[in-house]
Amino acid sequence: MFWLIIAASTLKFYFRCMIKLRLLTVLFCCLVAISACKKDEDPEKQIAEFIQKNNINATKDASGLYYQIIKPGTGSFTYPANTKITIKYEGRLLDGSVFDNGGGKAQTFNLAELIQGWQIGIPKIQKGGEIRLIVPPGLGYGSSAVGPIPGNSVLDFTIQLSDTQ
Repeated sequence: MFWLIIAASTLKFYFRCMIKLRLLTVLFCCLVAISACKKDEDPEKQIAEFIQKNNINATKDASGLYYQIIKPGTGSFTYPANTKITIKYEGRLLDGSVFDNGGGKAQTFNLAELIQGWQIGIPKIQKGGEIRLIVPPGLGYGSSAVGPIPGNSVLDFTIQLSDTQ
């Protein structure tokens, strides 16, 4: 009987410890998840600090896109829905790391199939023009990670437009 009482109290102690351990594990996982999040997730603040730090003379579009026309280009092309563009570009994260440059070669795209930031920004220039686009997540890839681009990333593009059709 004595051994039975000891075994019962040992099991009781064991189950209490297991419940506490599970609770601590859940709390620890929550803490790790919260600390893994970006500390400064406000894209507007990130963009404002980036522009100021890098002394960029950018204009804010009503959509929330920031742009700097480096060269306006020439012509008076209006951009219909089925416009094809030929461009050289470089895409960077705000820390300066390049995530895509099209292989350094001119690429042709259907404008309507590109991220909203490009659809809004590229028509601000003409053939031979160059523009810098600072794209908030809502006009880029949103909360989705795409290749080397983390979710909720502000994107910094430099785009040279060589042709429109």
